[in-house]
Amino acid sequence: MAQRTPWSLSGALRGLFAKKTIDAETWDDLEDALIGADFGPDVTDAVVSELRAKVDRFKTTDPADLQRMLRENLEERLSRLNPTLKLTERPAVVLVVGVNGVGKTTTIGKFARFLGTFNRSVVVGAADTFRAAAVEQLATWAERAGAEVVRPQQQGQDPASVAYQTVEYAKNNDIDVAIIDTAGRLQTKGGLMDELAKIKRVLERQTPIAEVLLVLDATTGQNGLAQAQAFIEHAGVTGLVLTKLDGSAKGGFVLSVQEKTGLPIKLVGQGEGIGDLTGFTPHVFVQQLVG
Repeated sequence: MAQRTPWSLSGALRGLFAKKTIDAETWDDLEDALIGADFGPDVTDAVVSELRAKVDRFKTTDPADLQRMLRENLEERLSRLNPTLKLTERPAVVLVVGVNGVGKTTTIGKFARFLGTFNRSVVVGAADTFRAAAVEQLATWAERAGAEVVRPQQQGQDPASVAYQTVEYAKNNDIDVAIIDTAGRLQTKGGLMDELAKIKRVLERQTPIAEVLLVLDATTGQNGLAQAQAFIEHAGVTGLVLTKLDGSAKGGFVLSVQEKTGLPIKLVGQGEGIGDLTGFTPHVFVQQLVG
C-alpha cells in the first residue's frame, strides 16, 4: 500500500502558486492552507485581508507575486518582536518554565548544548525536586550536552534553595550561564505559581534573572497555549521556546502564539536529537514555511 505523504503548508502552497492566475479559488485555498497550518482564524483573516488589498493595489494576477507578498507579510509580522536571547550578565540566569509533557527537561539539555556551540560554559540546576525522575532525566541530558549539574541534596528539597545553590555554583566557578529547571505541575495551580514566585525572589537577591523561557509543545497548538496561560500571567515570561515543531505542518502556530502572547519566540526545536534546538530567525523560518 502506498504511504500517505504528510500534509504540509509548503506543499499546499506549492499547488496554489503553480496556478496560472490569482482567482476567487486562490483566496479560498490560501485561507484553508493557513487554517490547516494552525495560524488560527484571527491571524488568517488578517493576513488574507492584507494580501487581498495589496494584490488589488498592485493590480497583479500573478501567483508568484502573491507568494512573495505572503513571505513579506509573515516575515514582517514575525520580526515585530526581538528573538535575541539576553545573556549579557555573568552568570546569565535563565529560568525555564512550562507544563509537564512539553519537553521542558530535554529542551534544557538541548539549550545547554546550543550555548556550548558558542563557547558558553553552562550549569543546570535541577529545581523540579517534586519528581525524582525529573532530576535524573535532567542530569542525563545535561551531561550529554557537556554541562555541569547541581542536584537537590535530598529528595523534596526546597526548589528555591536548589536554584540558589546553582547560581552560587555558577558564580564561584566562573560559569557563563545558569539554567534552572522548574516544576511543571503541583497539586494546585496556585501552589505552582507561588513556588515559581519564590524561586524568582530568591534568585533576584543574588543576581538579575536574564530570561524566563516558557516551553510550549507546537503539536498541541492552541490547546497548549491555553494550558500555559498561567505561566504567562504569573511567571514574568520573557520569551518562548517551541518544541516538536514540524515547520510546515504546524508552522502557523509560531505566528499565532507570538501575536496572542506578545512574547518573542527565542528558540525552536525541530527534532529529537541533542543538536536540534536553534535560535529563531524569522527570515529563514518563513522561507521554509512558504517555499
